[in-house]
Amino acid sequence: MKNILKSGFIALMAVLAMASCDPQESDDYSLGLPDSVTTDQVTFTQTVSEKSDNVVTFACTTEMSHPFSILWDLGNGKTSKSKTAKGEYPMAGDYTVTLTIYTADGTAASKSVVLHMENNDFSLIDTPAYRNLTGGIDNVNGKVWVLDQYNNYTKEVAEATKFEIKGHMGLGPQGSYGQKWWGAAPNEKSDKWSLYNYKFTFFQNGVKLKIQTGGEGYGRKACASVGGFDVTATDGEDVTFPYTGGDYTFSLDETGKYPKLTLSGNAFMGYYCGTQEYEIFYQTDKVMALRANNTVEGQDWVFVYCLEELNVRAPKTPKAVLLEDKFEGNSLDWVTEKMGDMSGIVDNLAPVPINKSAKVYRYEKSSEFYSNLSFTAPTYTFDLTTQNKIRMKVFIPSYNDYAKTYAVDGDWITVNTLQKQVAVKLQDSTMGGNAWQTQTEIVKKDLPLDKWVELEFDFSGVKDRQNYDKIVIQFGGEGHAAPGFFYFDDFSFGE
Repeated sequence: MKNILKSGFIALMAVLAMASCDPQESDDYSLGLPDSVTTDQVTFTQTVSEKSDNVVTFACTTEMSHPFSILWDLGNGKTSKSKTAKGEYPMAGDYTVTLTIYTADGTAASKSVVLHMENNDFSLIDTPAYRNLTGGIDNVNGKVWVLDQYNNYTKEVAEATKFEIKGHMGLGPQGSYGQKWWGAAPNEKSDKWSLYNYKFTFFQNGVKLKIQTGGEGYGRKACASVGGFDVTATDGEDVTFPYTGGDYTFSLDETGKYPKLTLSGNAFMGYYCGTQEYEIFYQTDKVMALRANNTVEGQDWVFVYCLEELNVRAPKTPKAVLLEDKFEGNSLDWVTEKMGDMSGIVDNLAPVPINKSAKVYRYEKSSEFYSNLSFTAPTYTFDLTTQNKIRMKVFIPSYNDYAKTYAVDGDWITVNTLQKQVAVKLQDSTMGGNAWQTQTEIVKKDLPLDKWVELEFDFSGVKDRQNYDKIVIQFGGEGHAAPGFFYFDDFSFGE
């Protein structure tokens, strides 16, 4: 027994000896045996690089007899939890470097030193990432970036990265670098927000960032308090708050897989997700894609930007293209808007002679006011002089909770607004959320239940319109009705 106790004592002393030399890293700064730390115990060295006076390596020399963890604030927007940390300071000026020691009993102590950089050293930021972002040190006007409002470059980003990129902004699972859950359609936010007025000008000289807005900021409801923003309006998970932009600084950390862009203050790149850090996972001198890690909600938010002068709607001319979708193989690029999660291609629930297809599309209408399925022609508008008939087969189940009218005290009231109908609309996608103002809509009402029905929507009455490039299909009517399921198949748009 004595030998066992002796061995255990020696092992414990070895652990404590190691703790006195090497800090234990931890995100919660609480490790091991409880003990306190005082300011006079915090020590570190600083060594200037032989290659540049503006590069300094810091090493923690704190000695303690119990486990501790450390955090460096290098004064240039970067932090580190390693025993040694290298700080780069391309611009002349003063920088405050702070080392904080955390111990297991919850106490912390810090030591700071002010570094004075006499001269600029632009070679430290003369990298492709900085040059693509700013245009280089000689570009005194900087480079102006905006959101890729019309999705001109989302396909380029998706093909280059192999990530699921659908629009200029969107979200997906944390760590996916994609927009599996939602991606914005071209110009989608123009009806409610001034988001497309945002301009982000990056200057390499001074590593400065100028953000111009329309006076409003937008972001996640769950994250607004993190940034200290005063919410003035809420729409689902989106919030609006006063934000006029301003002058900031930025830094790039190129040590990881992707360059990490860090903004100063409360700056953010158009839509606030609880962070001022972004990974640039795609970048050319004209296009870039950023990933924001929304740790509050466990989401990835992905944004696509282009140079201001490239943010133009590609001109579209009328073209007659036969569109078909039997949902048996390759499908059209349908986009869902506030539909239920069970929407998608499923087995045919009633394979009768009128429709023996193996697969059909299940449309789950949600209780949202608008619940739509849409297709937008990517490079042309519809030539309605020859292409003006939309045909499809639809199945309206009887088990949905449709509108019912009752007599109450001599008055007839409707207690539900779900309709046995389908509407098809032609719209101009460039109008974004205001597309309904110039749309043409055809509605087929009071459809029979529990059977496949062939329908035709004749748009020859507007054959002279040349600006329509979007088809919207809407089952069940508009309004906050009860949700319901509908099915359609053999979609075609042609002569």
